[in-house]
Amino acid sequence: MGYADVEKSPNGYLINVDDWSEDLAREIAAGEDIAELTDRHWDLINYLREEFIGNHGGQPNDRTIVKEMSKKWGEKVGTKDLYALFPMQPSKQGAKVAGLPESMRKGGY
Repeated sequence: MGYADVEKSPNGYLINVDDWSEDLAREIAAGEDIAELTDRHWDLINYLREEFIGNHGGQPNDRTIVKEMSKKWGEKVGTKDLYALFPMQPSKQGAKVAGLPESMRKGGY
């Protein structure tokens, strides 16, 4: 099933997280001008999916993602490192590629 075949919000976010697959993530990323998903992209995508699915729909903000990726990668990560992966805002564009619903939060945790 391709991106054209799944139900999406007006902004292109998946309605049903179960429609997501790694192939679909690659297709969404290409549509977002992200040519290739590296291991770091996948780390962030998988983290966002785990938080959403395992934390009652939790969608962490960029500051929280920086902290978690710093732990995961064993180095000090800055916001600009995440923006290098997802230039249109890591928490939102990353969530889109991860097949999560669009976040309407203003803050986050």
